[in-house]
Amino acid sequence: MKELLANRETRQLLEAVLQLHSIDEAAAFFADIGTVAELKSLAQRLEVARLLKSNATYAQIEALTGASTATISRVKRFLQYGAGGYELILPRLPE
Repeated sequence: MKELLANRETRQLLEAVLQLHSIDEAAAFFADIGTVAELKSLAQRLEVARLLKSNATYAQIEALTGASTATISRVKRFLQYGAGGYELILPRLPE
């Protein structure tokens, strides 16, 4: 995480995200900054994390999201040993 914050461009991106005031603003910003495939990949990882936290099995997660077992394992590893970002944001998301 220190590496992310030490990089000026990455810090600027994180600051930019904090300036968004609505779902429409977020949609416009992310539509401009990333490809559809990149955004779908990030969204898929977030959904995988949500499903892992709800004790879904790998088979269920794969069926619901289309995520590979490698992606599911990666997200699970970050849930267990990451910086705590998933743990921070998941309770804040609407159902």
